[in-house]
Amino acid sequence: MSLDQLIIALDLSTVEQAQKTIDAIGDAGVFYKIGYQLMPIGGLQLAERLSAEGKKVFLDFKFHDIGATVERGVASVVSLGGDFLTVHAEPDVLKGAVDGRGDDPRLKILGVTVLTSLNQDSLKKSGIDMPIEDLVLKRAEFAAEAGADGVVASAKEAAAIKARFGDALLIVTPGIRPEGAAINDQKRVVTPADAIAAGANYLVVGRPIIAADDPAAAARAILTEIEAARP
Repeated sequence: MSLDQLIIALDLSTVEQAQKTIDAIGDAGVFYKIGYQLMPIGGLQLAERLSAEGKKVFLDFKFHDIGATVERGVASVVSLGGDFLTVHAEPDVLKGAVDGRGDDPRLKILGVTVLTSLNQDSLKKSGIDMPIEDLVLKRAEFAAEAGADGVVASAKEAAAIKARFGDALLIVTPGIRPEGAAINDQKRVVTPADAIAAGANYLVVGRPIIAADDPAAAARAILTEIEAARP
């Protein structure tokens, strides 16, 4: 069983809560996501500590600025020892991120395509009439052209990405909910098994694990479902 296919999102209010959750999950978790909620209150130090302990770290920072600024930001991030870093999937942003990463052998750059909290109506409100799948594929193409390592995309578009790009792009999929779990603020959600079947390489799961009475058991149940769904 490849434990690192499950990325556990530490979307919690304090580093202390995050560490308590990590301790509760124990050896069922090897890959953790740190995003905006923890980043300004000790999340960077937590990332360094997890990396030093041999864990894998997903820095979900979604950089979005002019290319030169992104390049400098990513160059600073390399020292944290992360494995994945997100940036928005726009050509100038992606190029800056890839240039900033340089020849670091560990950090992989992921382009965020369309957030899983958005649907077609959400895009229309922003003036985007393109079908979601077409927009995701366009942004995945930007990622591939820039030399990024993968994309963040809903499993609902994973099969189309896999068909277009094969193994050239990793597909990291949020919006994962086991059968019967609350959808919360997500819109384009799928089960772990369906995500793997669609071609996702990594699944990002937060609340179904970190809010569970037994986070370790919740993580192991999802890992079992991932294993059973593999081709």
